[in-house]
Amino acid sequence: MPSFSHNGLEFSYLDEGEGEPILLIHGFASNKMINWSYTSWVTTLTKAGRRVLAIDNRGHGESVKLYDPEDYTSSKMASDAVALLDHLGLKSADVMGYSMGARIASIMALEAPDRVRGLIFGGLGMGLVSGVGGSAPIVEALEAKSIDDVTDQTGRMFRAFAEQTKSDLKALAACMRSIRQKVSPEDVGKITHPVLVAVGTKDTVAGSADELAALLPNGKALNIEGRDHMLAVGDKVYKAGVLEFLDAL
Repeated sequence: MPSFSHNGLEFSYLDEGEGEPILLIHGFASNKMINWSYTSWVTTLTKAGRRVLAIDNRGHGESVKLYDPEDYTSSKMASDAVALLDHLGLKSADVMGYSMGARIASIMALEAPDRVRGLIFGGLGMGLVSGVGGSAPIVEALEAKSIDDVTDQTGRMFRAFAEQTKSDLKALAACMRSIRQKVSPEDVGKITHPVLVAVGTKDTVAGSADELAALLPNGKALNIEGRDHMLAVGDKVYKAGVLEFLDAL
């Protein structure tokens, strides 16, 4: 996979297809391949005439691993995404993030609004504003000697996923200590881009898609029926809704 340097740090990315660019930002403990390629998102979007870009966030995939929580603020992670556009000479792109990636996309829209066209927040609804639960159980799970020592259900879910993705557990723990910053309702109201908020109806992590969409000046909700946080990402209803949204931009 190609890579680029930003502030002395190395980042891996994917660049496939031709047409209007869309930048994909993956979720916590995932990476560009698992979140976007293995779920057929890259194929779906390139077949729809899109140039697809996907970054491995810092601490994830093939990108740099860092161990200080201060290195994982949403602002720094959003600046990495903007730096990929700079590296490729792109003035702007549509941006889709999933879960943590949606939070990063929201900060990108606030701090570099001219670099963003349309936005898709997947796997994150009102949790962007209200929070998505404490990070301590997840950090403890990631730092446990073995998954067998983890009793918290959410922590065990993330630890199992991190092991499945062969992630750097220490880097993920540092990331989790920092990344869950809330965005105020006032700041959400400043995101004037067209935004699709797509959340599974059985997602207990993300919060309401409808409530977040109502705070966005140009927000629209997509409820993905019968899907939880882990399964919604590859759902056909999600994909169809995103293609329809992008076609209308």
